[in-house]
Amino acid sequence: MFSRNVARQASSIARRGFASSARAERKVAVLGAGGGIGQPMSLLLKADPLVTSLSLYDVRGAPGVAADVSHVNTASEVKGFEKDDIKSALTGAEIVVIPAGVPRKPGMTRDDLFNTNASIVQTLAEACAEYCPKAFICIISNPVNSTVPIFAEVYKNKGVYDEKRIFGVTTLDVVRSSKFLAEIKGVDPKDVKVTVVGGHSGVTIVPLLSQTPQGKDVTGEQYKALVKRIQFGGDEVVQAKAGAGSATLSMGFAGARFTNSLIRALNGEKGVIEPTFVKSPVYASEGVEYFATNVELGPNGAEKILPIGEVSAEEEELLKACIAELPKNIKKGVEFVKSA
Repeated sequence: MFSRNVARQASSIARRGFASSARAERKVAVLGAGGGIGQPMSLLLKADPLVTSLSLYDVRGAPGVAADVSHVNTASEVKGFEKDDIKSALTGAEIVVIPAGVPRKPGMTRDDLFNTNASIVQTLAEACAEYCPKAFICIISNPVNSTVPIFAEVYKNKGVYDEKRIFGVTTLDVVRSSKFLAEIKGVDPKDVKVTVVGGHSGVTIVPLLSQTPQGKDVTGEQYKALVKRIQFGGDEVVQAKAGAGSATLSMGFAGARFTNSLIRALNGEKGVIEPTFVKSPVYASEGVEYFATNVELGPNGAEKILPIGEVSAEEEELLKACIAELPKNIKKGVEFVKSA
């Protein structure tokens, strides 16, 4: 019965967006595997047939998580590492997914997390630069608007920077947009695809509902409420958990989905497109060095940054607010590394 259940789960994951492609040897390392995001994401990655080797690391607890998920009857190998054994965890990794860091608590903004998580991300970036400098890096640790620049600056200092290989995972904003809009329309979320641009915090999250068939006629107060829920969906979870956690399960799902998309692109599948926070020319002239838009993934990582396209008057205003806020977030990350 267990075997059949796992098979059905893997099949269900594939139907909901964790698609398959030609199989190749792919080692994925998860840094922060013992945490609230890392554990469910590790389970989903174990169920992903495209992941052939799973390396789980955390300062404590990862060997236990590895032992647990290794019993899932899929073909991938799983190993767990902790404390000072990060070299073993990272050596040979092609993709590194980083959910490490402290979670949000009630009343905290993503910026409140900065001082603690910035130090964690800098330390992990230094390890990645040394032990797997060519790996594709998927950063979940908040605040993403600042941690992606931190990672990039460390890589620049180490002489291994490749802007096409460092991604800020904003997939949860896409997942939420799809789900929340589908609820309003009474349709299946898998049929609702919403492009979300900007960043991954509050007003920097800009859902382009006008580009989605189901979102074109959402107007007035309903539109404002939907945008606010997408932008501040994390608060909804933090409050519902009453201080006991943040959006860990949904983020684990989103992180695994982005990883699957990246592996499919590395395997040669064409037309794999995901919104992600990367080094971008879209608003560079306005001082925004990093920006999330639809990105076509490929064997080299971020192969093509796609244009935003036409937007509504309401979305123009959302973009203005986003562009006013993002440079401050980015600068905070850059200056953290420079002052270290």
